[in-house]
Amino acid sequence: MPSRMMNRKAKAKLIILLGIIWVIITLPLPWIVNNPEVSESQFNTILGIVGVMSIPFVVLGVVWTLKPELTT
Repeated sequence: MPSRMMNRKAKAKLIILLGIIWVIITLPLPWIVNNPEVSESQFNTILGIVGVMSIPFVVLGVVWTLKPELTT
């Protein structure tokens, strides 16, 4: 039983880490932050779009981490 709990904690940490990495990688921050022509409202809009677009990929990562047999 204790090893099963550790396995769940390890999977939860892995899922959180993968989700954070995916969101960070998909953000086009260098082009947005270093560009003086991008207003704050445009910045917030772009962040929202990237966030919504990331949801399916994060969900796929979570599902495939929990049920790897679905990938075959």
